[in-house]
Formats: sequence, C-alpha cells, structure tokens
Amino acid sequence: MNMPTKLETPLASRLGRVLRQDVQSMHAYAVQPSAGLIKLDTMENPHRLPQALRQALGERLAQVALNRYPAERTTDLQRALAAHAGMPEGCALTLGNGSDEIISLLSLACDVPGAVFMAPVPGFVMYEMSARLQGIRFVGVSLYADFELDTPAMLAAIAEHRPALIYLAYPNNPTANLWDAAAVEQVIEAAPGLVVMDEAYQPFAGRDSMGWLARYPHVLVMRTMSKFGLAGVRIGYLMGRTEVVAEVDKLRPPFNVSVLNAEAALFALEHADEYARQACDIVAQRQRLYEALQALAGVHPYPSQANMVLSRVPDAARSFAALKSRGILVKNVSGLHPLLANCLRLTVGTADETSALIDALKDCL
Repeated sequence: MNMPTKLETPLASRLGRVLRQDVQSMHAYAVQPSAGLIKLDTMENPHRLPQALRQALGERLAQVALNRYPAERTTDLQRALAAHAGMPEGCALTLGNGSDEIISLLSLACDVPGAVFMAPVPGFVMYEMSARLQGIRFVGVSLYADFELDTPAMLAAIAEHRPALIYLAYPNNPTANLWDAAAVEQVIEAAPGLVVMDEAYQPFAGRDSMGWLARYPHVLVMRTMSKFGLAGVRIGYLMGRTEVVAEVDKLRPPFNVSVLNAEAALFALEHADEYARQACDIVAQRQRLYEALQALAGVHPYPSQANMVLSRVPDAARSFAALKSRGILVKNVSGLHPLLANCLRLTVGTADETSALIDALKDCL
C-alpha cells in the first residue's frame, strides 16, 4: 500500500486551502543559538543590574498581583516614559510589546486603499515585512554606498509614490549611523503622510528626533526599552500628536503589556541613572572597538551612533565561522542587501567581551 507523501497528507491539503500562500512561502525569524558563546549578535545591553538592584526588583515583582489583568500600572508607565523622553505638549504615548508590535499596529492603521510604505534600505527588516503581510506595497530607497541618506532619490520616490507612511531609523539598523539632519528634515517636509522616526538606539546616539516631534504634527517617534537594557521585558512605545496616537491606540490589543513587564520597566526608569552609566560604558567600548577595527588590515568599520559597529571584511562568511569557532557570535548581514556585501554587524559588549572580540578578529583575519 502506497503511503501519501508529506504534501499529499490531509493536513497539508487543508493548510494549503486555508493558509495564505505568501505566509507558507516565508521563513520564520531565525534566532541564532547562543549557548556557551559570547553573544554579540542582537544589540542587547550586555550589562545586568548590580546585585542589590536585582534583589530589590525581585522583591518588588513578588508583590505584583498576577491574578489581575494589567490596569493602572500601564497608565503609570505611560506617564513615566513620557516624562523620561521629554514628550512635548499636545502629544500622547501608547505602548507596544516591543517596537515590532507598534510597527504591526501602524500597518493596520494606515492600510488605506493603494497605500505605499517607504523606508531607506538597507534598514530594519520589519518595516517591509509588516507592510507586505498587511498587503501594503513597500518601496525601499537605496542609501548611498557610504550609507548616507540619498536625499534626491528619497524626494523623487516620495513625489512618485506619495507614501502613507515613511520609516526613518535614527540611528539606522544595521548601518548604525545618524543621517544628516538637514536631509532628514527635507524628507519630513516632503512627506504627504506620516513619518515615523525609529529611535531604538537613542540611548547611544548624539542627538534625537524630539525637536521634529514638537515641530511637525505628522511626525511620530518610536522607541524601545530593549536597548535601554530591558530586551527581555519587551516594552516599545510610540509618541505623537494626541489625535494621531489615539487612532493607533484603538488597534492595540487590550492588556498587551503584562503587569510584570510594566513593573520592571517602572523600576528601571526609577533607576535611570544606572542605565545611563551602562550606556556611557557601551559608548566607550564602541569607540575602543571602532579604533581596533580601523587598525586591522582589510577591515573597514563604519562610524556608529548605536551599540553596534558595522564592518566590511574580506570574507564575511569565513570570518563569521571563524569567530564562532572561537566562541563569539556576531551577525553576518551580507545577504540582506547588496550594499552590505561582506559586512558583519558587531554588537558592543562589555570590556572583557570587547577584548575577546578584538583578539579573535586579529587571529581570524
């Protein structure tokens, strides 16, 4: 008796009828296994809280009523984040389960007939993925070879496609640079729809977008607490004019931020000075790593305003494998865009991790 093949099974046939073909053709977001490795691949803050603060946080979380849905504490968190960010008058703030959820909410909110979303590329992959999953056309506008914003190309694309939404990552991921402020302002002024300034790496940058948020009613600023030091807590937030944020907030799932996450975030904001100290250390290690990379033959590091350094090496695949064999996990981004050929994205770690990375790079290059 012939057994049905995998594609001929009743379940496969059923899934073929009910699941979207584009979803079936996708690959799930891959998280690299990191057990036993120095983890320098996902731009996390490498520092944990001091022991005394960890103990205090644990005692505080133990008092949280886990039998209740989140309520007033998320409102308290919104107020605390608005104060921490210096949110301008006339603006409001909504919360997401990380920035990824906020990006999904924006795709839902701006899915008008014929909508186009736009962003410079290479950039954060979730902008395009979220748009396409919602059936929205995405237009990527290539950066210059040095990863600066191609302002004439952006302005021409805006005039041609009239995008409902433009994402500007500030600093950009994976290139880690802050684009010229005058160029960004030209894009904002030309935009016929909304402009989202994604400030995921703001704790390590020399400037931010809050001035544009105050001046332009169609500008939104998106931030996350992941790079602040709470990647495991998953708190993202969006700031903008009250009437704009109110529309996005209608789509937010009820209770999307857990009571534990909200309490941990409030605790972190109460100890923002500790996280600021950690950010200063990361910036110092970033400079140390950048200077060491500059001294390596065949390596071209790019200036960074984030907690990562993008570096072009002679052979990214070979260097990635060599680093991994030495116990260090980084991100090979060379396949994400032609401009990133042979590029590795190196997260900035602790002083010891940075030393290990520099030594390993010297060995494998």
